[in-house]
Amino acid sequence: MKKHLILIFCLSAFFLPSFTQNLVLEAYIAEGLQSNQGLKQQQLEYSHDLMALREAKGLFFPEVSLNARYTVAAGGRVIEFPVGDLLNPVYSTLNMLTASQNFPQIENEAFSFYRPTEHETKLSLVQPIISTDLIYNVKIKKDMAEISRIDVERYKRELVLEITRAYYNCQKAWYLMHVTDTTRTLVDENVRVSESLFANDKVTKDVVYRSQADQALVEAEYAKAKNLAETSRAYFNFLLNRELTTEVILVTETPQPPLLSLDEAQETAVQQRPELLQMKQYQQMNQQVTKLYRGKNVPALYGIVDYGFQGEEYSFTGDDDFVLASVVLKWDLFKGMTNHAKVQQSVIEGKKIEEAMNQAEAQIRLDVINSYYGALAGYESFLAARKQQKAAAAAYHLISRKFAAGQSPLLELIDARTSYTQASSSVIIAENDYFIRMAELEHARGSIDNNAFKN
Repeated sequence: MKKHLILIFCLSAFFLPSFTQNLVLEAYIAEGLQSNQGLKQQQLEYSHDLMALREAKGLFFPEVSLNARYTVAAGGRVIEFPVGDLLNPVYSTLNMLTASQNFPQIENEAFSFYRPTEHETKLSLVQPIISTDLIYNVKIKKDMAEISRIDVERYKRELVLEITRAYYNCQKAWYLMHVTDTTRTLVDENVRVSESLFANDKVTKDVVYRSQADQALVEAEYAKAKNLAETSRAYFNFLLNRELTTEVILVTETPQPPLLSLDEAQETAVQQRPELLQMKQYQQMNQQVTKLYRGKNVPALYGIVDYGFQGEEYSFTGDDDFVLASVVLKWDLFKGMTNHAKVQQSVIEGKKIEEAMNQAEAQIRLDVINSYYGALAGYESFLAARKQQKAAAAAYHLISRKFAAGQSPLLELIDARTSYTQASSSVIIAENDYFIRMAELEHARGSIDNNAFKN
């Protein structure tokens, strides 16, 4: 019996926090930030928006295109040119004056509007000179890219929190399984002692039955604990995109009470939470959209230059080339007041964003309050659980010696063992729940530094 008491006391000491920093968890977080599939999708979205920004900037550069056309035509309009009617009277008069036939009569001409064959090959250059659409389009795309970048950071922060939760839940489940496993050893010993006492006529048969029933109950609890440990490990590995059965290294830490004040935590959250930063970016983008619609009243100016060759046959000589240079002004003077309506819609959207920001700030402050007091309560629960465990361990130690000597009933021993097991489990639960609450507090105040976990 004493051997098994030493075993459970050593196991309990192992469950008590060590004074080492949990570098293992930090390594797991870094691995998760590198391999998580959901994060990779968010990063692809950000890359997509960066390419959209590059596309918008590219619209400021001249557009150069090569256009080649060869046409074969038949039919169509016929243009009549009365050259005979115009010149024949003059020629007749000249023949009379000169007493000759030097000026013959000519026929009227007729020719098709479309030439039978024609080609045009040219280079066209279009250069925006003044265009408010292009200017504000770049600014909007830039804001959208920044919003996507913040989305990536938000996902990273959520992933850090989720990995941390999963780690401590995994640690909690596996330690609870080991406590139950150790309890199995104790109840097995109780069955052996009960049978020995019954054999020596010191107890009745019901004591043996009761110890065997307690043994079966602990076996069922162990099966549940093992199932929880396996599923929690699988979920943790899923977050890291690893094989679901990969072993997880568990390292305990020293619970420390929150040292920062509530006001400090709230102010930090208001300054650093990515949700507010993202909404400010939305607000800035909305301002650019409003300016974009208002800029529709400003005319757009483009420069266009064409250089190429024309003719009925393909020929690229100095007699066939041409150059056209144009300045094109486009000014939308009236479009049924639709642009004014768009401006007003954008202004209203800006007011909605402002109201949402105020609500988000209040929600963030509430999150910090809940997380802060949750962490304080978690630390107090841990201290209370540890005191309860020490008392339950001492009680179980005394009663187990009395039972071995036949001086204490089995029910008292079972009750002491149950209290000790529950107290040990409470320490594990309270300790790991406290670390989860501290992670939630750090997340609520926006102080998780993703760069700290980069390899």
